[in-house]
Amino acid sequence: MQLHIIDTGLFKLDGGAMFGVVPKSIWQRTNPADENNLCSWAMRCLLIEDGDRLILIDNGIGDKQDAKFFSHYYLHGDGGLIKSLNAAGFKPDDVTDMFLTHLHFDHCGGGVKYRNGSEGALELVFPNATYWSNNDHWQWATHPNAREKASFIKENILPMQESGHLKFADPAEASPFPQFDIIYANGHTDKMMLPVIPYKGRKLVYMADLLPSAGHIPLPYVMGYDTRPLLTLEEKAAFLKKAADEEYVLFFEHDAVNECCTVEHTEKGVRLKEAFKLSEL
Repeated sequence: MQLHIIDTGLFKLDGGAMFGVVPKSIWQRTNPADENNLCSWAMRCLLIEDGDRLILIDNGIGDKQDAKFFSHYYLHGDGGLIKSLNAAGFKPDDVTDMFLTHLHFDHCGGGVKYRNGSEGALELVFPNATYWSNNDHWQWATHPNAREKASFIKENILPMQESGHLKFADPAEASPFPQFDIIYANGHTDKMMLPVIPYKGRKLVYMADLLPSAGHIPLPYVMGYDTRPLLTLEEKAAFLKKAADEEYVLFFEHDAVNECCTVEHTEKGVRLKEAFKLSEL
């Protein structure tokens, strides 16, 4: 098995929204904000190459929304979904499975595009891939609550089903992939899926939005976007204890600086032990 980082670029979000009740005077030490209180965040996806399977985990924000939409998020950086895929030696047709941790626009927007680059007909970016979600989250995303409605964009989501390429993982059953197990988390959004990948004798966990960055490791650092923040606290506490006990490698989707880290038990709780690049494993 080989893992490839797919860098789909950077975007900006309000620092206060990203750190919830934690004061700016504290969170800005690890995530400095610009003059508009915005911090840069990565959209770092992961490609699993294993035999005849090529599994992409999340796919970034995409490029099909209008100028007004993108004016809120300030896309920047040198990354790009297709550019990074090509740099790894692949093209969209090669992807066999498109695994989506959840269906917020910055995680799934890159999986659907306008045909021939013009508005109108929509098509899958990965025409030979099975697109994976789970039934509970799909229902949550396609019948959204008012709090999350702006994050679940129908043109990102519905074409997966309309194309006939959508399949569901089942939380009551084993992972449909021999390449990884799945942790289900419900604090950020309903039934978010985190892959747990055996890799080089370690367990690597794709953190999605349970732990957006190394700066979110302390328990109170919970995003204002989370629908059930107290549940996120419980899920983080249980996960971080196990991650420290079993020396998990945490792979960050949104940390603009740190790709991976390990954590350890300290007198102040679980804290960052070591940050490093995936290539250094």
